Amino acid sequence: MKVPAPGILICLLFTAGAALADEVGQAQPAEERLPLEELQLFAQIFDQVRSAYVEEIDDRELLEKAITGLLGELDPHSAFLQEDSYAELKEHTTGEFGGLGIEVGLERGYVRVISPIDDTPAASAGLRPGDLILKLGERSTQGMSLNEAVSRMRGPKGTAITLTIGREGVSEPLTLTIVRDIITVQSVRQKVVEPGYGYVRIAQFQEQTGDEFRRALEQLQGGETDELKGLILDLRNNPGGLLPASVEVADALLDGGLIVYTQGRIASANIRSMATAGELLAGVPVVVLINEGTASAAEIVAGALQDRQRALVIGTRSFGKGSVQNVLPIGDGRAVKLTTARYFTPSGHSIQAAGIRPDIEVRRAEIHELEPGFTVKEADLGGHLSSASDRGTAPQREAQSATPADNQIQEALNLLKALAIFVRQEEKSGDS
Repeated sequence: MKVPAPGILICLLFTAGAALADEVGQAQPAEERLPLEELQLFAQIFDQVRSAYVEEIDDRELLEKAITGLLGELDPHSAFLQEDSYAELKEHTTGEFGGLGIEVGLERGYVRVISPIDDTPAASAGLRPGDLILKLGERSTQGMSLNEAVSRMRGPKGTAITLTIGREGVSEPLTLTIVRDIITVQSVRQKVVEPGYGYVRIAQFQEQTGDEFRRALEQLQGGETDELKGLILDLRNNPGGLLPASVEVADALLDGGLIVYTQGRIASANIRSMATAGELLAGVPVVVLINEGTASAAEIVAGALQDRQRALVIGTRSFGKGSVQNVLPIGDGRAVKLTTARYFTPSGHSIQAAGIRPDIEVRRAEIHELEPGFTVKEADLGGHLSSASDRGTAPQREAQSATPADNQIQEALNLLKALAIFVRQEEKSGDS
């Protein structure tokens, strides 16, 4: 492939820029939109690289690298998606893909863990939100594009990859070897934590998440408990996903009104998402759990319920990804992922880089039962009398739970119980 001469290349870019301006409704004289000196500089550098670089690079590949650099320098979420990356993105939104099960972004020139996905090799290996991936195998991630990092982490089921991790508060890098698997994400799970108190976990926002969430609420209200007195909505380590799915989840808990709005430079990027009239859990208190791995669409739900005073949010401040990406196919199996707008909560709070601050901060801690020290009891004394009711049976000790309690869920449950008491008192006051 022959690259156009510098003058022809400038002309092509000049025409393309003018056409793009027309398309987004911001048409201006092309002279005002495209700096000719910089375009000429680009053409000169392009020609120098193709002729003098130590290794010969195909012109098409060189142009693709230029496009990748153009998008990658805008923000951590804009990208040029090659065919494989675009296919993986589509798989990700449907809930099944191959790899480690990890949502990543770029920070300080390295790949940063936004959130491991529930029940995946990444979660089982102990990866945490905020970890920096310093090396993938023997390859440093410094300066690596996000697409290349994701591609290296993907691979056939059963193959292993070694990650070198930098973690806050740990002086030496950690080394984790993780075996790849087919990742099937179960978006919504529910259970009864105590009679009358339900728990719903949303791991990621996918195409069917809205419908699954409504079914989970209906099951909690109907068959699994007699009367639902409170709901814990767990959005911790939820990396986000599809905006429409997050709107559907918030809609299920809101009775009309604004959920989220977006603002961008083009008309199609300015959207106001509204809840429909009626909600599924009218009068039932809700507590939302968030942490530093709660991002994007998950932050929209937490922010909407917080601003509309429909739920109390507890945990730690969320990740702060408040930007909207549009995926624009270019017709040959590739696509451009471009940031086009910012999210705002109903009160006008920008999520971008600020995140959602919890109403009550509760940091994650591990709670274990204390092992009893050495003590001598009557049953340990030689020749002791047996219990009249338990003759012939050996003394039994209570089995201790091997699973540490989740203090954030426990705090949410305690808060719901207090709210339920308050609601009952309010109802009694209204009756009298």
